[in-house]
Amino acid sequence: MHILLVEDDVLVATGIVAGLRHHAMTVDHVGTARAAQSAIEAGHFDIVILDLGLPDADGMALLNRLRHLGHSHPILVLTARDAIEHRVSGLQAGADDYMLKPFDLKELIARLLALQRRAAGRSINLIRHGTLCFDMANREVTLDGARVDLSRRELALLEALLSNPKRVLTSDQVKDSLYGFEENVESNAINVHIHHLRRKLGARIVETVRGVGYRLGEAGR
Repeated sequence: MHILLVEDDVLVATGIVAGLRHHAMTVDHVGTARAAQSAIEAGHFDIVILDLGLPDADGMALLNRLRHLGHSHPILVLTARDAIEHRVSGLQAGADDYMLKPFDLKELIARLLALQRRAAGRSINLIRHGTLCFDMANREVTLDGARVDLSRRELALLEALLSNPKRVLTSDQVKDSLYGFEENVESNAINVHIHHLRRKLGARIVETVRGVGYRLGEAGR
C-alpha cells in the first residue's frame, strides 16, 4: 500500500511513517497543502492521510480542491478538530474516514486496511489467488498452506499486483509502490525483487509485458 501522509508536525509524522513502514507500507510525507497537491498529481497513491491544520492552507480547502479536480484517492482525515460539525463537514467534503488525534497506530492501520478493502470491493483482509493467500492485516503469505517469508519490498510488490489483478502496472507505478519518492533506487532494483518473488512464489507469479510493465500471473511452483 502506497500512502501519502500530509502532516506538518514533524514529530507526529515521523512516528506515523515509522509505524506504517514497519507494517510493510510505503509512505511519502509532505508538510504543506501545496506539496500534497503536487505529489498527488505526480505520483500513484492508494490512500491519502490528511491533517487539516496545514501551514499554507486549511486542509479542508485542500480536500475540497482535490475532489473538485476529480482525484478519487481514498482520503482519511487525521486531525485534532473534534467538534461534530468538523467531522460532518469533512465527510461531506469527500473524506472517506475521519480520525481524531491522539490516536492509536493499530487503529490507524486497521482503518487504512478498511479503506483499501472498500476501494477494491473486498469485505475481508484476506486475498486469495489460486493456492496463494495474502493476509493483509498480519502481512503473512502462504502458498499451498505453507508460510512464505517475504521482505518488506517483496510484500509491497505482491500487494500491488494482487490489488490490480487485471491491470498492467508500469515500471513507475511499481517503483512508487515499493519505494515512493524519497529514495534513490538502483536501476535493477525492481528486477531483483521480481526475481526473488518468482523464486519464492513461482516463476509465473509476475508476468513481464514487454515495453509496458508487469502484471499478476499464476502462483505456484
